[in-house]
Amino acid sequence: MENITKEGVGIRGFFRLKIKEDGKVVGKSDWLENIMTNVGVEKFMHAFSGTSGTLQVSHVSVGTGGTPASNATTLPGEGLEASKRAAVSLASTLRAASNGTSTMQFAATLASSDSFITAAQNISNIGLFNSVTSGSLMAGNTYTSSALATNQNIEMSYQIRLN
Repeated sequence: MENITKEGVGIRGFFRLKIKEDGKVVGKSDWLENIMTNVGVEKFMHAFSGTSGTLQVSHVSVGTGGTPASNATTLPGEGLEASKRAAVSLASTLRAASNGTSTMQFAATLASSDSFITAAQNISNIGLFNSVTSGSLMAGNTYTSSALATNQNIEMSYQIRLN
């Protein structure tokens, strides 16, 4: 009988945020790990199998709530004005030969000139979505709350790693 080696495949996500005012960083987070929602895992599985129902990450949002549940489809306390989620761009994809992981890195900016909030608030979570308005939450998590003023921008980086 042939000897078969078992290898595990995992999907993990990481994010970081920078809050800027007049071009200067006034708040930032370290790279933090996210939670993959059931919808996110299901849609990744559809993509791997080539079946219908796949969804692509297209937007990111922030909110004032807590940790999304594994069965969440929305971000708790999403505080942006309607249709103000930030479109994400695939900044890079890479395969790290040393540890065998493949990483997709997304980047997005919420600009104060887009009036994505109408009053100052404390933001404390982030999530990836497949639509600007009603899409499903694919992944997300909380971080140390940051004060956000209406004249500040948010620069976001989000990584999805397959290992």
